[in-house]
Amino acid sequence: MTAPASTGDLLARLADTLATRRPDQGGDPQTSYVAKLLARGPDAFLKKIGEEATELVMAAKDGQADRIVSETADLWFHCLVALTHYNLRPEDVLAELARREGLSGLEEKARRPA
Repeated sequence: MTAPASTGDLLARLADTLATRRPDQGGDPQTSYVAKLLARGPDAFLKKIGEEATELVMAAKDGQADRIVSETADLWFHCLVALTHYNLRPEDVLAELARREGLSGLEEKARRPA
């Protein structure tokens, strides 16, 4: 399996779609899973992030490549829902990853505020 030509474009398109599902943008919780999560507030989508993270850990522990990919997609999707709720974009995350590129993970962690 290969990534789309531009992963950033894919994430931006997903974010654009998710933004249309916001209840304040006309998203209908009766017809949209994302609108339903957003209408229920952070507890709903944060719970899903926790569930998907746990399922990813379990798939990884079992060494099941297909499930690792599937559960990672589920986790990323629900993280995108969280970004939508907080009026953030995947580009913000990509910019942060770009800022960290080339830094030692230990160095980057040491720079974080306590």
